[in-house]
Amino acid sequence: MASRRKERPLTVHHLNQLLLVCSLVLLVAVAAVRISSRSGLPSLLLYLGIGIAMGQDGVGDVHFDNAELTQVIGYAALVVILAEGGLGTKWKEIKPALPMAAVLSTLGVAVSVGVTAAGAHYLVGLEWRQALIIGAVVSSTDAAAVFSVLRKVPLPSRVTGVLEAESGFNDAPVVILVVAFSTAGPVDDWYVLLGKIALELAIGAAIGLAVGWLGAYGLRHVALPASGLYPIAVMAIAVAAYAAGAMAHGSGFLAVYLASMVLGNARLPHWPATRGFAEGLGWLAQIGMFVLLGLLVTPHDLLDDTWPAIIIGLVLTVVARPLEVVVSLLPFRLPWQEKALLSWAGLRGAVPIILATIPMVSGVEDSQRIFNIVFVLVVVYTLIQGPTLPWLARKLRLGDSSEAADLGIESAPLERLQGHLLSVAIPKESRMHGVEVGELRLPPGSAVTLVVRDGESFVPMPTTVLRRGDELLVVATDPVRDAAEKRLRAVGHGGKLASWLGTDGEKHQS
Repeated sequence: MASRRKERPLTVHHLNQLLLVCSLVLLVAVAAVRISSRSGLPSLLLYLGIGIAMGQDGVGDVHFDNAELTQVIGYAALVVILAEGGLGTKWKEIKPALPMAAVLSTLGVAVSVGVTAAGAHYLVGLEWRQALIIGAVVSSTDAAAVFSVLRKVPLPSRVTGVLEAESGFNDAPVVILVVAFSTAGPVDDWYVLLGKIALELAIGAAIGLAVGWLGAYGLRHVALPASGLYPIAVMAIAVAAYAAGAMAHGSGFLAVYLASMVLGNARLPHWPATRGFAEGLGWLAQIGMFVLLGLLVTPHDLLDDTWPAIIIGLVLTVVARPLEVVVSLLPFRLPWQEKALLSWAGLRGAVPIILATIPMVSGVEDSQRIFNIVFVLVVVYTLIQGPTLPWLARKLRLGDSSEAADLGIESAPLERLQGHLLSVAIPKESRMHGVEVGELRLPPGSAVTLVVRDGESFVPMPTTVLRRGDELLVVATDPVRDAAEKRLRAVGHGGKLASWLGTDGEKHQS
């Protein structure tokens, strides 16, 4: 009688080993962030490298080939990344860019899919179904890559707004196209696909805006018992927007991005703490997602698909993306420099690789080859485009490193006093450096009550000169809370000469 294999129960010792391995991976990933910031390499490449090193061709010898699990975890990570990106998006910067981003995410995606698929079919020899799948997969710009790179490159707000909004919007139509092309049987007619895309976008947008507005209203009017609950509540609302949008057969990705953007512009209490919490979750999601994708790939299988990936990527980068930008933005009067930068800044990252798992789960013929081509394409062209984007911005004279950094202002409600306590951090780039307290000219009903400098606190005089690194405590009554914050931001950007009458505290561009 054959002996049955006994399953070893999970013990505390095994749990300790697992926690140790996860901690070491996170520490290595955090160190990779530092390396990427110094070397200019996109951090996603280093995370992928960690996953490959842990995989079956690396030192870890971990065998992992579950594409369905990778897709589910990738979707969850993308929700967190889109939420973090939406929370950091300023409405006044992105509002003028919304029409351009909407056209790029619809008409632009169609142009990119068509041109890239034609290149994959005629130059590489792929069947039309496989070519269309690859064209759709790589037509989605990656939110994680765009958000991480653009936050380091000082660009005009219009360009940044277009790129950020496009990366948040174009996931929905691309997912619909990839699923349609990966489904067995004939592909739906183009007008049917167009109707599905329009309907899902409309449902997702309506649910995202509604959930975001209701969540912001509730957080402003309900005082939570602990400040640490605000970041958790904000992220929970954002995830709820995705779930509601997806369950209503709309675009959950668009819903979570719009809901997060509404929350991010709603002047919620304890906002810097919420942003820090969201950024930490975003980094964790990126690390986990890229490491898992690195585990899924088999490096020795990539060699045969390297040149096809390079050829298709060249068509995408040199032909499809510039044509997409030119055709989509034809009604808008943009300088050629901005169009050139938008063409080069269509960054791909983990999203195309995650979408490449859809044909694998659906059982499409040659789906493993599709995944390999997309993986190599993303790695090679991210390595080329990411580090060269700041250089191109300088050459096109679109970078502006002279802009003053925005103040970090945190608001804690004082319920019984009907007021607010504003905590203001002065960064080193702020033009509030050298301004006297009296020159802030705060509205009546608000005052600087405390200054923390070099670890010591003191009550300031009107002649006290503010310095870089100072932290201010400003008390403002409820009616003048917004006016006090606007005035502080105005001085932070314009210094003591910032206009008082009519200022809104925001940067203006000609």
